[in-house]
Amino acid sequence: MPKKILVIGGAGYVGSALVPKLIRQGHTVRVLDTFWFGYFGHNVFNDFVLESGYTDRLDLVEGDIRHCDLERAMTGMDCVVHLACISNDPSFELNRDLGRSINYDAFLRVVDVAKVTGVKRFIFASTSSVYGLKNEPQVTEDLALEPLTDYSKYKAFCEMELRMIPISVLPWVIIRPATVCGYAPRLRLDLTVNLLTMSALTKGKMTVFGGSQKRPNIHIDDMTDLYVKLVSEPDEKVLGQTFNAGGDNFSVMAIALIVKTIVEKYIKHEVKIEVKPTSDLRSYRISSKKIKRELGWEAQYTVLSAVRNLVEAFDKGKIPNPDDPKYYNIKTMQLLNIR
Repeated sequence: MPKKILVIGGAGYVGSALVPKLIRQGHTVRVLDTFWFGYFGHNVFNDFVLESGYTDRLDLVEGDIRHCDLERAMTGMDCVVHLACISNDPSFELNRDLGRSINYDAFLRVVDVAKVTGVKRFIFASTSSVYGLKNEPQVTEDLALEPLTDYSKYKAFCEMELRMIPISVLPWVIIRPATVCGYAPRLRLDLTVNLLTMSALTKGKMTVFGGSQKRPNIHIDDMTDLYVKLVSEPDEKVLGQTFNAGGDNFSVMAIALIVKTIVEKYIKHEVKIEVKPTSDLRSYRISSKKIKRELGWEAQYTVLSAVRNLVEAFDKGKIPNPDDPKYYNIKTMQLLNIR
């Protein structure tokens, strides 16, 4: 059944790929976003609108969740997908007060308004890094949360706030995704797979710090397909549930070798890998067995396919200048002096 869906942070990396899928499924989507990332901004959906003609089921609302009229944005919405945050550790650490104000304080505002407006499903994007370092071979949803950074700490705090709310008051579901990779209209090149691929394509070399650290990844299409699924799953399957969502659990060096193999075929010469020492040898890994068992979802794409679609996008001129700050959250935040 078609729904009215509010995607908070819907013009970001994941949102830019998710929103078109939701509309193609018959849903009506309102995007609430600051549109800070200028080049992309309101233009992020232009190609989709031109190709599809779906202008009547896409509503773009510019606003900052810290102080905008959330009740107006949320009234009449069946479902909220909450993606908005200061993403990843370096961006958060650039301004911890800003990070807290958006990732936690504003989240509390969003939740309060969702309760008042009668949202029927609230999907929260947490992160798999809330687990911290684990010795268990399978990092499952029942393990303790031991976040190591402020970014993951506030994600864990948000989860705790949701769990205290009865689903009769706010019907919630939490997703702990791995690191997303692959091409999207609002592209990020500050994520491991994407960063290494662009470096190999444009410089013929990659720098790997350490290399033994494991990093769970999830393809952008798997991530967005899962959100589409969560919007429509029966209440009894998802409400009050927390799910890991990941695909490949590779080491950083293994990812670099995959990139090297794919890119060398494209540029027709050797891609060099320079290894540098690092004091940060944290490894993360997650198990997605629960979500497969409960919802029948499992990753359909791989790191290899993410690298391939980045190479294809580059070849088609969709990534004209990979050094542009617009592809890097922390650089854009510094340029705009976001506070």
